Amino acid sequence: MAGASWTQRLRARAERVADRLRLRLSIRHLHGPRDLGQGPDEVTVVALVRDGAYYLDAFFDHYRRLGARHFVFFDNGSTDGTLDRIRAEPGTVIVQSKLRWGRFENDFRRYAAETYCRGRWVLYADMDEMFDFPGAARIGLGGLVRYMGRRGYTALVAQMLEMFPDRPIGEVADLTYAQALEAFRFCDLGGIVDVPYTDTGLIHFAYWMKDNRISNPDIRFLFGGIRNKVFGELCCLSKHPLVFVGEGVEPGVHPHCSAHVSCADFTALIRHYKFANDPQVRDARTVAERSVRHGEDQKRLAAYAREGGLTLYSDDAVVFEGFDQLLGAGFLIGSPAYDAFVREWPDAG
Repeated sequence: MAGASWTQRLRARAERVADRLRLRLSIRHLHGPRDLGQGPDEVTVVALVRDGAYYLDAFFDHYRRLGARHFVFFDNGSTDGTLDRIRAEPGTVIVQSKLRWGRFENDFRRYAAETYCRGRWVLYADMDEMFDFPGAARIGLGGLVRYMGRRGYTALVAQMLEMFPDRPIGEVADLTYAQALEAFRFCDLGGIVDVPYTDTGLIHFAYWMKDNRISNPDIRFLFGGIRNKVFGELCCLSKHPLVFVGEGVEPGVHPHCSAHVSCADFTALIRHYKFANDPQVRDARTVAERSVRHGEDQKRLAAYAREGGLTLYSDDAVVFEGFDQLLGAGFLIGSPAYDAFVREWPDAG
């Protein structure tokens, strides 16, 4: 048994080395500067993308309003006009690899952060995610990272809130992304399983988090939500989207976490629009490609097949009304120190 375990570890190490070499050889720099020249309080948005033209107008609008000026897109072989749309925006970089998404997703994220954000802040954002935080309109991303940096925090936990309309998903499949952002006004806080941040049993990626520090014990990792209620998916709702890529920090080692980080004392929000842009077609494609390891796309596709008028809306759904609503429900965790910083801005900065 000991010999087999040693052999398995040796094989896994050899595979990691081979994968890193394959990744390096596959990467092409398609657009933008190799040095973004970010200031100390600037945040670079890193996004993985493949055929993401549907999202880009609203994506740029949202993150620029938060104060982002620099964007690095790691493309996985777009053919729908995505690359031309990104090239038209100032402050953008495109790198590309056509290696299999499901196997190399974490490597893509980590490469982008370590190449373009070393010694700087990275904000990981999927194309269907709208990151936000209390006081954003007042302090912007620059104020947020100033608060974190002065307190020695190197990561921020955010909770994903699934947004959906009050109609069957099939009836909104043709909406533009801007229209979907308006129509998807509802959320459901039921079906959530929460575990302590330091839990090593329920969090399957706890290995990566074992050396992280959490400054507020009320912050927990959440799972499930509306996708648990409807599809039986115990999907993870918590992420480290904002990370300082400093000494010892390992950014983007998993889609939901970074390693060797010190987490801030409050949580942010990610409004998630997974069910925009005809999700049935997208799930059918990823099932055919076998590009999603956890199989959640298969569960959703089976539900679509069973119920032609599938809806996420129910009597438990509520209109999303803002941060106070989520703080009051315990979905988000606040911090008196951060609240005071926002109130006192710009003097606090």
